[in-house]
Amino acid sequence: MVLKWVQIGIDIWTVIVGLLITFSTALIVVFERNSMTPGVAGFILVYSVDVINSISWALRMASDLETNMVSVERVREYSELETERSWHSVDEYKPSADWPTNGSVDFINYSASYRPGLEPVVKGLNLRIESGEKVGIVGRTGAGKSSMTLALFRIIEPTFGQIIIDGVDVTRIGLHDLRSKLTIIPQEPNLFAGTLRLNLDPFEEYSDQQLWTALERAHLKDFICGTSEGLSHEISESGDNLSAGQRQLVCLARALLRDTKILVLDEATAACDLQTDSLIQTTIAEQFSDCTVLTIAHRLNTVLDYNKIIVLDNGMIVEMDSPKKLLKKLILFSIV
Repeated sequence: MVLKWVQIGIDIWTVIVGLLITFSTALIVVFERNSMTPGVAGFILVYSVDVINSISWALRMASDLETNMVSVERVREYSELETERSWHSVDEYKPSADWPTNGSVDFINYSASYRPGLEPVVKGLNLRIESGEKVGIVGRTGAGKSSMTLALFRIIEPTFGQIIIDGVDVTRIGLHDLRSKLTIIPQEPNLFAGTLRLNLDPFEEYSDQQLWTALERAHLKDFICGTSEGLSHEISESGDNLSAGQRQLVCLARALLRDTKILVLDEATAACDLQTDSLIQTTIAEQFSDCTVLTIAHRLNTVLDYNKIIVLDNGMIVEMDSPKKLLKKLILFSIV
């Protein structure tokens, strides 16, 4: 849309400049008619048209250059990004192979920002999430809901405070050791061109039986059985040959395969119809009953049966209580 308006602006300026050049050329020809031959007059008029076309081309190239320089700016920003912290834990702080065994999470006076010098996006968070608790996170746009989950995965690093998972400070362990023990179902599912098997198990860690079991629990088995390829069913880039609900169910099947103690749902059903939303919520309640679940919610019904709900505003916790008590205060209706 912006490029179309730029194109219209260039065309308008080209017409204006063209009229000025043509008018000026015509005046020169008229005033110099006594000393100018018809051939020279025609030559001037013809080449004035070329000047107009050249100006139009120059304006378009300048516009394209300005547009493409955004890509250069982004590449420069990426080249100057600070490298992530160590990928693997040092032996002294390496967690046990079965960590986390319980799934308790503690935020202790935790603050974080996206870059040094910027205002914190989460500020002074203090809360404890018990093992197996189901916690909803709600708030207006920009309240810090997604930032809170990014902090859990150390995609943003703390400026102050700690996150403790089962007694382990997450900043002391490697990023791989942390992120491999957590599972997230994002709002926008990430699917790759290739087979269903590749999308479920890119590192070939699970058997066919485990894959089929995950598909059955995610309510995708009937759909896949209806195709002739089964696990070899081809998925296009970004899962464009699947519906929004089916793409999210594939992500749910991934989460079932990973079977970690902590599951994060970042508005996972925002683009799904109510039927798919209900399927996902039912599966989470049944299959992740002993896991700690953090859900960023856009629909109240998805978190009304949770243990507690955290209300964020401007990166801070303003309310934290059971859904029943928050509903009595009418807080949930005022923010969601």
